[in-house]
Amino acid sequence: MAIHVASRRRARASIEAAHPGALIVDVTSRAERPWVRFSPFYPHGGIPVPFSPGVTAQSVEGIWQALKVFADADVDPTKLTITTMRGLKRTVRRHGPVLGHRAGLTGGELLPYEEARRRIYLPSYRWVLEHRVADLVDRLRELSSRRDVVLLDYTTNGEVSDLSAPLSHAALIRRHLEGRWPVPPAAP
Repeated sequence: MAIHVASRRRARASIEAAHPGALIVDVTSRAERPWVRFSPFYPHGGIPVPFSPGVTAQSVEGIWQALKVFADADVDPTKLTITTMRGLKRTVRRHGPVLGHRAGLTGGELLPYEEARRRIYLPSYRWVLEHRVADLVDRLRELSSRRDVVLLDYTTNGEVSDLSAPLSHAALIRRHLEGRWPVPPAAP
């Protein structure tokens, strides 16, 4: 059996036609329980913030947004404490162009986008998969052993180096289940 990733924006009939008999599982912030727990916006709490010893966050998205640095705004630690799954995004419209992601709340190094994906987002999301939703990972593994599973996400880009589209956490779930987690770059 196989695990597929499809856009949540596609018509359900289209997904069902492309994957007949597959179990369709929404893993976005709009999903039903328990699958919503896979959303990077979900407030699991206690998620270690990379490069920030002793600091934790409520959500992966909170970490990603907190460490983003703009032309007119540095890190925003308040994003680490949000538990509502709303009010997390920080935009270029409000803060100017993105300069990078800071390597920690007080770090001096700004990581470029792909490196930030590899050194901030991937470790944070993998930690959630291993420590907060391991039960659901096991459940998906068991379900996919019996039939195809389609994971719905707003984006479908599973390539960390493809910077033309946001990274799909559903694709990361699939890679995790298949034992193909993306590796971080070699240290300079």
